[in-house]
Amino acid sequence: MKKIVQFTFCLVTAFAFGQSRELPVDTVITTQHNATINGASFSYTAQTGTQPVWDVNAKPIASLHYTYYTRNNIKDRAARPLLISFNGGPGSGSVWMHLAYTGPKVLKIDDEGYPVQPYGVNDNPHSVLDIADIVYVNPVNTGYSRTIPASGKEVDRDKFFGINADIKYLAEWLNTFVTRNNRWRSPKYIIGESYGGTRVMGLSLALQNQQWMYLNGVIMVSPADYKVIRNSGPVAEAINLPYYTAAAWHHKALPPALQSKDLLEILPESEAYTIDKLIPALAKGGFLEASEKEAVADKMAYYSGLNKKDILDHNLSVPTSFFWKNLLKDKSGHTVGRLDSRYLGIDKQLSGTKPDYNSELTSWLHSFTPAINYYLQEELNFKTDVKYNMFGPVHPWNNDDDNTRDNLRQAMAQNPYLNVLVQSGYYDGATTYFNAKYTMWQVDPSGRMKDRFSFKGYRSGHMMYLRREDLKTANDDIRDFINRTIATGKSAKY
Repeated sequence: MKKIVQFTFCLVTAFAFGQSRELPVDTVITTQHNATINGASFSYTAQTGTQPVWDVNAKPIASLHYTYYTRNNIKDRAARPLLISFNGGPGSGSVWMHLAYTGPKVLKIDDEGYPVQPYGVNDNPHSVLDIADIVYVNPVNTGYSRTIPASGKEVDRDKFFGINADIKYLAEWLNTFVTRNNRWRSPKYIIGESYGGTRVMGLSLALQNQQWMYLNGVIMVSPADYKVIRNSGPVAEAINLPYYTAAAWHHKALPPALQSKDLLEILPESEAYTIDKLIPALAKGGFLEASEKEAVADKMAYYSGLNKKDILDHNLSVPTSFFWKNLLKDKSGHTVGRLDSRYLGIDKQLSGTKPDYNSELTSWLHSFTPAINYYLQEELNFKTDVKYNMFGPVHPWNNDDDNTRDNLRQAMAQNPYLNVLVQSGYYDGATTYFNAKYTMWQVDPSGRMKDRFSFKGYRSGHMMYLRREDLKTANDDIRDFINRTIATGKSAKY
């Protein structure tokens, strides 16, 4: 329940949001609310507004929109963790985890994540706001965040739209945010979903070595590791198979010997076959013996639910798009979703190599878009005619010099406090759970820090928290991770 609405104007003394499609560069609106989370009732403060990105001459070149939640009546704010949240894209607003995962409000959706009208939000009884304050950050051109000038003309795109530029300016922005809000002493965690996984891997070192801000934890939700995704080759092609197994099991498309078992019984089989047999077979390419090729195709059909002939026609390298289109072709005729293969679609024709549309994303935009617009404007009182960019204009995106995986390794090596949690849905076909495991394995090739990594899987897709059961479990996993890694009174040393 809202009790107080307080307006704070940083650069201007008065304005009317509805009279301009330009947001003030620096402003905040504060509201008061009550929540019951994890069995505890308490009040909290929500601050939503804009904060500048400064250039080297202290001139604002962009303004980032954020929403910051703090639990009230905390005696020692310095001891309370701060969770810094990003989504991905690149080009996606920080709406998905904000309104469906860790925040105090969640979408009105059914138990499996499908839209329900009338659109809106409900209280989130599983939010981690009970144990951590949270800030959701929208990078440039996402949400309400914009370049200056907002038109994008005369803007130096190299300052914002690339892997390393994105990391650099966000690290500097966070320095300002932490300073303004007196959070330098707090244990800090960064969480990133999808491309946000790449972002937070890079930020872990940038915050540490450029801003001298040390973290306790990095949380990667359905992380996109573009060192794998953008490259072909045996590893990138093979590690899709365990995901195929999971999605086919969900749709009861596997042979009876597998279908009769639980998902978590069969995934280790598929994973072991992928590592031990499929990667070496694909590595041989055209020099793979015909008999071995037939045997591999048999096993791939067994673990994927696909037709053996189709697998052979693809020379054992079956694209995910073909899987989404053809898994159920001879059964229900539906396509399955890319980001969450539990979702079904209907194409113009049964034949083809990829679905006409992403059934899961259209469903999510169906519910998220009205909810975030309603929530920010009506419950948090952030009034504006500026369009909220669910996906904003950030392309072309500079993908050169992606060293984020090694950035995370170096940050961990330098900081004994730093731990990593990876969360993935088994039915995510875009950034697959086995890809996430592979990324985790490759961060530290020495294996000397593997005890500081943990992986959690869920029976859902990319946004695994949309499934009601996983919303609770995944938040509990974050809560446990934070409680385990706060390190109060523990010296940072080897």
